[in-house]
Amino acid sequence: MKESIVIRNLRKTFQLSKKQRKINETDNPLKVAVDDVSFTTYRGEIFGLLGPNGAGKTTTLRCIATLIKPDAGEIFVEGIDINDPVNIKKNIAFLTNELKMEKMFTPNYLFDYFSSFYGIAPEIAAQRKKYLFEKFGIDKFAEVKIGELSSGMSQKASIVISLVNDPNVIIFDEPTNGLDVITAKTVTDFLLELRDQGKSIIISTHIMNLVEKLCDRVGIILDGKLVLTDTVKNVLENHPGMDVEDVFFKVFNEVNYEKY
Repeated sequence: MKESIVIRNLRKTFQLSKKQRKINETDNPLKVAVDDVSFTTYRGEIFGLLGPNGAGKTTTLRCIATLIKPDAGEIFVEGIDINDPVNIKKNIAFLTNELKMEKMFTPNYLFDYFSSFYGIAPEIAAQRKKYLFEKFGIDKFAEVKIGELSSGMSQKASIVISLVNDPNVIIFDEPTNGLDVITAKTVTDFLLELRDQGKSIIISTHIMNLVEKLCDRVGIILDGKLVLTDTVKNVLENHPGMDVEDVFFKVFNEVNYEKY
């Protein structure tokens, strides 16, 4: 398979405030969020980054998406160095629950705006909008302001608009977090469709069964360190009688992360 995202020795630290140091019970002013992480993702697969809150999942994804700059290491997306953020962003979709759409605008307006921003020809943008709006059931709400949509419909609109440029790489931070079961199923089914189209998809999650059902490969990250990377098939075959959740806690206990 063709390499899509290549990460080598990624490291990222953050400065802690006095309040944060007190909460973390440390005198160290620096928090190592990602510590020497390396992995590769490929076209036509879903890679799951699995770990508890604060493990380094979101920081890793934000570095890939060029939203934050790593302290050390290398990242290439579709062969493009992250030091070229303009071209990186042309090739990716990045979605996180922390990124909110402006409530006064409609899905229709936002889709057209970002299509124009990416320089997509109007006829192609119209075809893509029709397909995605129908796929996610947004067509009936196209002229409803984001602030007036339900949380599930707003999340689906966010996903659709993040995919306006039909990117080869899709990065989703906790893609089903806070969604009802029907909306979550719509999202996961679509991610599988994108994988089958040859896209490279990387998700972060703390939901064990989502990894088992959705991902081809998985990386377990704890306290900023990638402690296991393999295909989901191999992980299960190497731990007979266990599911992904069992394996996660086996690894978790072996490395003895008492801080959690």
